[in-house]
Amino acid sequence: MKWCSMWSLSLNPHFRTIADFRKDNAKALKNVFRAFVKLCLEMNLYVKELIAIDGSKFKAVNTKDRNFTASK
Repeated sequence: MKWCSMWSLSLNPHFRTIADFRKDNAKALKNVFRAFVKLCLEMNLYVKELIAIDGSKFKAVNTKDRNFTASK
């Protein structure tokens, strides 16, 4: 009997597969996320307050010339 798993087979969906799934099921996904938020509110996992989300991405660079330490 051969043993195999998702990791040994290296199965990765193509990015278009994921994008198409999200496009084709946008309404259903929105409803799932809405239901999840309602469930979290009912379970008091978080409360309604002002929340800001920033989508910025930064590349971390920590070379000797650019890092900052207490001794510097």
